[in-house]
Amino acid sequence: MNWRNFRKSGNVEDRRGGGAARAGGLGIGGIIIALIASAVFGVNPAQVLGFLGGTSPRVSSNGGAALNDRDKQFVESVLGKTEDVWNGIFKASGATYQPAKLVLFAGQDQSACGAADAAMGPFYCPADQTIYIDTAFFQELRGTSNSDFAQAYVLAHEVGHHVQNLLGISDKVQAQRARSDKVTSNALSVRVELQADCFAGIWGNATAKDRNANITEKEIRSALETAAEIGDDVLQRQAGRVANPHTFTHGSAAQRQQWFVKGLQSGSPADCDTFKARI
Repeated sequence: MNWRNFRKSGNVEDRRGGGAARAGGLGIGGIIIALIASAVFGVNPAQVLGFLGGTSPRVSSNGGAALNDRDKQFVESVLGKTEDVWNGIFKASGATYQPAKLVLFAGQDQSACGAADAAMGPFYCPADQTIYIDTAFFQELRGTSNSDFAQAYVLAHEVGHHVQNLLGISDKVQAQRARSDKVTSNALSVRVELQADCFAGIWGNATAKDRNANITEKEIRSALETAAEIGDDVLQRQAGRVANPHTFTHGSAAQRQQWFVKGLQSGSPADCDTFKARI
């Protein structure tokens, strides 16, 4: 994927200028363990980070010069492409797209939703409409997937949550979850996540049509493999447990792949209504 051909977004804030270290030197294994703990046991990933790292992570500095490195350029370019795609979709429906902000941090930072921690992986905070990413996540993901498109899928998924927030979907689902039992709440969470995967596929559909992007079938397969690796059933089995759909919060590997492909093939948000679909 030739992401360097994309327009760079001006909505990226680099907070790594202080050179803060990542806590305990956690690798991708530490992040996966934290995700397993969250998916299986409902444990806060930040607590797992403290246990694995043995020390409290240092907070990244908001000052200092921005780091002009590959990862910063990558997220600026991919975020810029998501802005262009969703601007067009919103405009076609007579609405105005308000871009998300994106914060790069090292180790730990603070969001309006609470602590932003390397162990959590990338996440979207609706309270400040900002995506938080420790770029070491991308560096480590390249160890398992050398596909830029697969890494872009992760970012496009978080932008998908921003789109849900703009459309009022997030607030409605949160209100429903607050009135629901644990099993129903989990099921609603799965539908939210699968829709974000579908929205990521919509971005992929529009980007694949851009000849300058040069997205290959191999990269699409790599993105599907990434989607599968973070399926709840896969994470639960990695934790040595039998996969239990009632405890899923993000969807199975097959579901995540299915809805990403649906958006990728369709390109229409109307086909991403996971709340009415049988999943």
